[in-house]
Amino acid sequence: MNPASRRQVALWLFVCSAMVFATLVVGGVTRLTHSGLSIVEWQPLVGTIPPLSQADWMEVFEKYKQTPEFQKVNHAMSLEEFKGIFWWEYFHRVLGRTIGLVFLFPFLYFLLRRRIDRPLVPRLVGIFILGGLQGAMGWYMVKSGLVDDPRVSQYRLTAHLTLAFVIFIAMMWVALGLVSERGGRMVNQGILKLRRLGFWLAVLALYMVVSGGFVAGIRAGKAYNTFPLMNGHVVPPEIWLPELGLLNLFNNMATVQFDHRLGAWLLAILVPWFWLRLQRSAASARAKFAGLALLLAVAGQIALGIATLLTFVPEPIVWLAAAHQGGAMVVFGILLWVNHELRVAPMQRGF
Repeated sequence: MNPASRRQVALWLFVCSAMVFATLVVGGVTRLTHSGLSIVEWQPLVGTIPPLSQADWMEVFEKYKQTPEFQKVNHAMSLEEFKGIFWWEYFHRVLGRTIGLVFLFPFLYFLLRRRIDRPLVPRLVGIFILGGLQGAMGWYMVKSGLVDDPRVSQYRLTAHLTLAFVIFIAMMWVALGLVSERGGRMVNQGILKLRRLGFWLAVLALYMVVSGGFVAGIRAGKAYNTFPLMNGHVVPPEIWLPELGLLNLFNNMATVQFDHRLGAWLLAILVPWFWLRLQRSAASARAKFAGLALLLAVAGQIALGIATLLTFVPEPIVWLAAAHQGGAMVVFGILLWVNHELRVAPMQRGF
């Protein structure tokens, strides 16, 4: 690939990554406003056209009235109130489908114009397949809330959330590889250690995404709304209920929130340490700048998490919790940048 083609393909992937981020934020608002079960059918093509007449709206509303959520929770909801939750779910679905189109057509264009190296093609095809699976996973998640209990499964919600991050990671990593200039082969031991630490920070961040999915799935953020202690305890006494066994890790509010907090504490300790070591290393100026951006992003994300917790995730300010969810992807994007810079930036001899 010539430099111009590399830049064009990278820009396309960055745009797709930004759209994944936007879809994540809209999805967070959709969940927080309890809008996710407002559309009871999965119509990938026909479903892109919203209700256009009063008759269309009444038909969609009547379908929603047959769901357990309406019958058990929103039985007094008016049509106008229904429209409010419908549009959030609608835009979330349309954004997901738009990403598919924005990914597919430029990919075919670049492929036919031979602007993509052959080794890159399977990776891009794999990303597109993951996008299709994400759509199916989204509907699989919604279906779990259309039964007797009008809540989606925390397992399916977490899988849906995690897959969004996997797609984002794949796009960003390929794009970063296209815009980076590889340096020499000399890599000192200090940089190798930073690479390993950066990798484990990314693993920890992914753990935070997964644990955050379970916090959202069982609404554990509405419990233990104190900080730094959990209702006066470092470890709440109900963290392990014998009757649940290993399911405490997924179904117990105390356990799920404690796990998520534990990850945040680890990031609060490890990221500043990583930043300090990075500043003292022989890494490039760009890697050090990315490290500073990571430090600030993690600080902001932890602050958002604490603020969300202390405000009991109230519906009038759902933007706070939605920003916390979006902030996780910002942190992950910067982590990918740092890790990439440590792998491709020129290194100095003598260490």
